[in-house]
Amino acid sequence: MKSKEFFPGLFSRHAEAYHERLDGIMARGEAKGRMRVIELAAAGPGMQIVDLACGPGTLSRLLAEKVAPDGEVIGVDLAPGMIELASAAGIANAEFEVMDIETLMFGDAFFDGAVCGHGLQFVPDLGRALREARRVLKPGGGFAASVPVSTKQEAAWDLLDSVLDRWLVPRTEVVDQARTREVVSNSDSLRRATLDAGFSSANVEVIEEQVQWESAEQLVTKFMSWWDCAARLETVPSDRRDAIKRDAIATLKREQPGLISTTGRNHVLDARK
Repeated sequence: MKSKEFFPGLFSRHAEAYHERLDGIMARGEAKGRMRVIELAAAGPGMQIVDLACGPGTLSRLLAEKVAPDGEVIGVDLAPGMIELASAAGIANAEFEVMDIETLMFGDAFFDGAVCGHGLQFVPDLGRALREARRVLKPGGGFAASVPVSTKQEAAWDLLDSVLDRWLVPRTEVVDQARTREVVSNSDSLRRATLDAGFSSANVEVIEEQVQWESAEQLVTKFMSWWDCAARLETVPSDRRDAIKRDAIATLKREQPGLISTTGRNHVLDARK
């Protein structure tokens, strides 16, 4: 299956759960990659900012506060459910539209800045998305983006994946984004791709973030709504999902009782037109 056939519907169906989870880690200061994007955007009063792959508008809200009273943030996402959720929030100084970040419907040099929080890894043509981000920026405008990088050594995720593998068929293979994920997972490759897209400068920081989970129950509940897990669970009836959840909680409790800490890693891009 191709990414644009798979992800918009999936993220739309799970927009509420995504919103709740992201708001929680943002409020606790655990989403350090995304918060670094906000810092690098250097948004100020009167600026026009585009939030690419904006999801439920979590970053858009913070940016809209910074550009007030005369500026504006426009959030775009290919998942209609995310845009509906963001629009319903009634964020002042912000508008939201369903739009493909590989084909932005804005004129050249339209924005003072652009951001993307954990969205670039989903695009099938990374070069095209980067060129579009550059095209809509004014001269000297900045583009900041955070991309999650796999941390294979995390025992908690390995345990949970082992439970899913016992119960479920393999995950859906998205056939057109392997190259994108390969590039964004390497800081040097991401920097080179950004410069190849025409940006005059590009820097990539590696930022780690720790997330604290109160219990196995909390971690498993949130894990089951993440896109890759949720996609697999959609194929089974609710009673089977409940059984998988009980198995996952019991498996995790045996190995990691009590408070659980997981570490994430992000590549944070800072580029200038």
